[in-house]
Amino acid sequence: MRILLIEDNEANRYLATYLLEKAGHEIRHAPTGPAALSLAAVEQFDLILLDIQLPGMDGYEVARALRRLPGLRSIPIVAVTSYAMVGDREKALAAGCTGYIEKPINPDTFVREVEAYVGVPAAETPRRDRSNAP
Repeated sequence: MRILLIEDNEANRYLATYLLEKAGHEIRHAPTGPAALSLAAVEQFDLILLDIQLPGMDGYEVARALRRLPGLRSIPIVAVTSYAMVGDREKALAAGCTGYIEKPINPDTFVREVEAYVGVPAAETPRRDRSNAP
């Protein structure tokens, strides 16, 4: 699976990339919203992982802009964020994200959580976070 990882923090980017590549996925990186939009306009991805707290253009703006790109309307966008206050998950979903995974990520479950968003029709995509995990 080809995944676009939009993350400005090097340590977070390294951990997510390590775990996903170890599971056989191909990862492309974008440290900012504009860089992500440029990549998404010319490359095809099966999934987008999006940090919400980005410099300049926040993840909500990035999600809305990605959803305006014709080829990305049905691609899952999963917010991976430390924003875990009441309403943050709903705000990410309202901006166009398919799902929400809280940081810090759990290395033992992260790949399964990410993979759960691929291959499921958008309206049926699981919305997983630690508050409703089994």
